[in-house]
Amino acid sequence: MLVLGLESSCDETGVALYDSEAGLLAHRLHTQMAMHAEYGGVVPELASRDHIRRVLPLTEGCLAEAGKTLQDIDAIAFTEGPGLAGALLTAAAVANGLGVALGKPVIGVHHLEGHLLSPLLAKPAPAFPFVALLVSGGHTQLMAVHGVGRYELLGETLDDAAGEAFDKTAKLLGLGYPGGPALSRLADSGDASRFTLPRPMLHSGDLDFSFAGLKTAVLTLAKKQATLDDATRADICAAFQAAMVEVLTVKCWNALKQTGMKQLVVAGGVGANRQLRAGLDAMALKRKLKVFYPPLELCTDNGAMIAFAGAQRLQHARVAGAFGVKPRWDLAGLPAA
Repeated sequence: MLVLGLESSCDETGVALYDSEAGLLAHRLHTQMAMHAEYGGVVPELASRDHIRRVLPLTEGCLAEAGKTLQDIDAIAFTEGPGLAGALLTAAAVANGLGVALGKPVIGVHHLEGHLLSPLLAKPAPAFPFVALLVSGGHTQLMAVHGVGRYELLGETLDDAAGEAFDKTAKLLGLGYPGGPALSRLADSGDASRFTLPRPMLHSGDLDFSFAGLKTAVLTLAKKQATLDDATRADICAAFQAAMVEVLTVKCWNALKQTGMKQLVVAGGVGANRQLRAGLDAMALKRKLKVFYPPLELCTDNGAMIAFAGAQRLQHARVAGAFGVKPRWDLAGLPAA
């Protein structure tokens, strides 16, 4: 089965072709990062309009790369939610339009399930069951994954997600947009031991997270500095990143202990952070565990994860036509595949 995947939930337009036997054949991605940088954050109306401009050329590029035509497609998967309503409508409309024109079924995919399953595209890939850390700009959750659609929420952030905390902290330090990658790069040249920042909920006894206080601690620390030169900014960034990585690593280990599982899967944009990967890899080596990550190019939002998730849910395909989107959608409520 050849599945076309379309992703347009926020500020990246992703298209991919996944074959259930041959694997990922092609994927294309356009990021709106430069466009939104002028405004210091995502502007939903601009995001929606840009998705409309990009999705069909990206689809044509994928088909050409894979040597396929629209008639070769067996099903079309699209991100149905959660996300920005206007942005989601682009992939939903194109998927259903193509479905009607080609007489092909469509599959509405949960955006977070796409992230959750994306490490299965890596080689080697994990086998069920495993603990998953979903860590991105909008979500920080720990899930016990027993199979496709069999998800148990173990813990989640009570306020800011990890990626959101990265971006907000970077903005406080004047690093611009998008802040997370800029903060990480600056942290590489900093001294994490110069400043001590709190580790929120590190010893809370549960698997929940809270990062708003860490962001506030950075603001307080920055205001106390006589001068906020580049070296001081780098040291603050390094201290912030070290605190974030320690909390995420300890909570992952606690989740593995609680479930008795031996595999950890990391997905979402923050999963590309090198220090986080190093911390989790060190923990896994010490505890004789295995950690799996999606390929770096599939950490951010992308069409490949949507095409792959759609291929796992072919039995839920429906006739194209009337459609809607789900800006809010609980992952735990998905049916098993």
